[in-house]
Amino acid sequence: MQTIVREMRGIPLWLLREYLQEMGGTAVNEHFVQAAGWSVRLTRMEPFRLGSLEVGQTRLEMEVEDQLVDGLLEELSKKTLRAGA
Repeated sequence: MQTIVREMRGIPLWLLREYLQEMGGTAVNEHFVQAAGWSVRLTRMEPFRLGSLEVGQTRLEMEVEDQLVDGLLEELSKKTLRAGA
């Protein structure tokens, strides 16, 4: 079992929870999603500030079985990829 911590900017907590549910997880409550072999705790963080710009941040604390780590991180990466113009 591995613990992986990521901080995500610009994606709301509710949307990250929805992505985790699409990946097979079940929302236990607003801040916790679990599935067979993994679970994720979501924590809203202070917004990131750059001058007058303010961007929301969410901390993900993932507990993942070793054999599922690569697949889970790859799928989450695809869902959270954002392209600029």
